[in-house]
Amino acid sequence: MNAATLKAPAGLWDVAHLQANPDVVVPGDTIAAMFWNAVKQRGPDVWLRQKELGIWHSWTWDDTAVAVKEIAAGLMQLGLQPQAVASILSNTNVQWVWADLGILSAGGVANGIYPTDAASQVHYLCSDSRTEVLFVEDDEQLDKALEVRAELPLLKKVVVFDMEGLRDLADPGVMSLADLRALGRAQLQREPDCVAQRTAAVKADDLAILVYTSGTTGRPKGAMLLHRNLVHTLHGYNMILARYDSDECMCFLPLCHVAERMGGEYFSLYTGAKLNFVENPETVPENVREIAPTVFTAVPRVWEKFYSAVMIALKEAGTIQQTAYGWGIGVGQRIADLVLAGKPVPGSLKWQFAVARWIALNNVRKLIGIHRSRYLVTGAAPISPDLIRWYLALGVPMLEVWGMTETSGAATGNPAGAIRPGTIGPAAPFTQVRLAPDTGEIQVKGHNVFAGYLNQPEKTAETISTDGWLHTGDVGTQDEHGYFRITDRMKDIIITAGGKNVTPSEIENELKFSPYITDAVVIGDKRAYLTCIIMIDQDNVEKYAQDNDVPFSNYASLTKSPQVQQLIQDVLDAANKKFARVEQVKKFWLLDTQLSAEDEELTPTMKLKRKLVQQKYAEQIEAMYR
Repeated sequence: MNAATLKAPAGLWDVAHLQANPDVVVPGDTIAAMFWNAVKQRGPDVWLRQKELGIWHSWTWDDTAVAVKEIAAGLMQLGLQPQAVASILSNTNVQWVWADLGILSAGGVANGIYPTDAASQVHYLCSDSRTEVLFVEDDEQLDKALEVRAELPLLKKVVVFDMEGLRDLADPGVMSLADLRALGRAQLQREPDCVAQRTAAVKADDLAILVYTSGTTGRPKGAMLLHRNLVHTLHGYNMILARYDSDECMCFLPLCHVAERMGGEYFSLYTGAKLNFVENPETVPENVREIAPTVFTAVPRVWEKFYSAVMIALKEAGTIQQTAYGWGIGVGQRIADLVLAGKPVPGSLKWQFAVARWIALNNVRKLIGIHRSRYLVTGAAPISPDLIRWYLALGVPMLEVWGMTETSGAATGNPAGAIRPGTIGPAAPFTQVRLAPDTGEIQVKGHNVFAGYLNQPEKTAETISTDGWLHTGDVGTQDEHGYFRITDRMKDIIITAGGKNVTPSEIENELKFSPYITDAVVIGDKRAYLTCIIMIDQDNVEKYAQDNDVPFSNYASLTKSPQVQQLIQDVLDAANKKFARVEQVKKFWLLDTQLSAEDEELTPTMKLKRKLVQQKYAEQIEAMYR
């Protein structure tokens, strides 16, 4: 039996509404060509929406086309030649999409830079990519560019999206996005077909985008993704995920990360789904309730935060509400278990679930903002199977996918009709996935595999074998249905002093299921026992401290509080019961520094960098082994 023959019975969600629609086709063998063909098909329809100063603004495909064409023509007027690089340093917003598509329409290569990167990182990324034009969001990001501009001789111009606070700036090397568009309009009056001609000259095997790895070890590497890689993967997405022009998506993850670029911008470009942009990263919880996306992709940390918010809200609710939720989620979990096992759901249980949704579960879904969601997608990091089951019990299927920058996005995924929590699903139909017979490493082959690392042929040769297989570095297993399960990163597997192989991610995921823990790093390689560095959820732990009269003056004092230490110890004790004795964590240390995306310990997707954390907090780790 393979994944295609595993069909979930009706009861928890309607599988019929989750079938992919491969008939939706926008022609074009490059992203730029696909965009312009989409404009022809959907011209007056709304594609992009963004909230600014409390007001939602909308842009149709025709509106977007005007902006993209003017930006492309403006770049050509600045001297951007085919295959030259332009970079974007900004939070996720409409202007990011305009700039990206404008660069590609001009035949250029688009490179994204995380807005949390420091000036030194901006310098490295622009220098390594040979960036000629740099788009920045505002004065804050402009300051980074100006700090390193003298060391970037190839940089011709810095273009600013938002000129607030910069009206009096007189710098010949800096211009506003509005001025770039005006330059483009003048160019289009002289040569109306210049952008169309440049776009038509782009080939499928041309470099389209650069996506720099997060650089957990050494300098970030620029992964080169060709138009062929991206278009092939988009066609494949359309075979496994149901997305239509009637769908509402929320665009909030960094667009310089392959997940949002492919699963958000480009996949919606292909299918016509509307893209709704959040006001800023801090307003995501409020915006998701307002947008109520019908399909919703996020990283595990977001799903964990939503779950934590519900658990905290329940603690403050009355006895009747808590009882209603407890009964309702229990009904949902019983149905979820039957559906996941492929067993029929009795009519009486379906009736109970309808009542459960009415009295409790619909309110939970509205609290999160997923009350209209047909399905949820999680990826980019491991997630607790129990968390997936919780969302399933609410009546919303959560599909775990797996992929990486080097595979142009997702390469495996759980089908909506045959979800298996704890797995990353079978190989997507558009690529090959296998386990290396000697190491168990997951390897990928196909047109979705990237072209290599920019300026690093040795790293490329280490990553892609001579016969085309990509070495992902993830170790896993495959069951009789073809579903893959990641056990860990090859370099992260712990071998204790007693010779026991331990998978730290399983323990870490169990700890992160608690609303009081944001992230964890398990340690114990060549050690007598396991220890753990834990990052608490500040909001939830502060709430716990306030409700229980726990004194604290700042974040550090909060982590050192005996009551908070006991709170985390209780979470650890409960998690340890699920593991063999040798896999149990004996001691822990709470990170006493409040980390944000700007700190080096965190990746752009807000995961703790295992090696860096172990190096930086070596003294605290050694203290746990004394």
